[in-house]
Amino acid sequence: MDEERVMTLPSRRPGIPELLITPVGAAVEPYRFETCTGDQRGPAAESTRAGVADVRLEVFVGEQGVPLLLEIDARDDLATTLHVLARGADGAPLAAGRILVDPGRPGLVHLGRLAVRRACRGTGLGVRVVAALEDAAWRRAAVDRDGTAAVVVVLAAQEQAMGFYARCGYTVLTGRSYLDAGIAHQDMARLVTR
Repeated sequence: MDEERVMTLPSRRPGIPELLITPVGAAVEPYRFETCTGDQRGPAAESTRAGVADVRLEVFVGEQGVPLLLEIDARDDLATTLHVLARGADGAPLAAGRILVDPGRPGLVHLGRLAVRRACRGTGLGVRVVAALEDAAWRRAAVDRDGTAAVVVVLAAQEQAMGFYARCGYTVLTGRSYLDAGIAHQDMARLVTR
């Protein structure tokens, strides 16, 4: 790899390797969206998963200091997990998120791991990723609610991002603040219908 094109995120723990992620200087439109399930294999799925990992590791591990061991979890590999990745016209991974579907709780999904790389913040890409995740949630988990197909999307919002989620139509559930990976969060939700 070309050294001037690779960002090194130093390891925060002995024995954990440094992360090498190609930096992004700007978001190049038009964006394209890719999806794959956690258990999906093949070149396209592996490329999507690698892009998702680059975005999440840069934002959560590199910027926010979330331990690598907490950021990547077993739910990433489940058949009921759907990953969404936004790429720029140049192929660079720009933003990502995932939907967790619990077959035992029809009509309810969890949106999580939403991350937008610094160069793309403020461009509207985050809102578009949320919309893509909601569309995927509706397609995978909507149930009939009084004659309308709908799904409840819940998320654990970092408190510093609650305004963003409110602009996307999410409301606070309990107002109770809690720490996740050392970062203050609150639960929010939105009913998604067509």
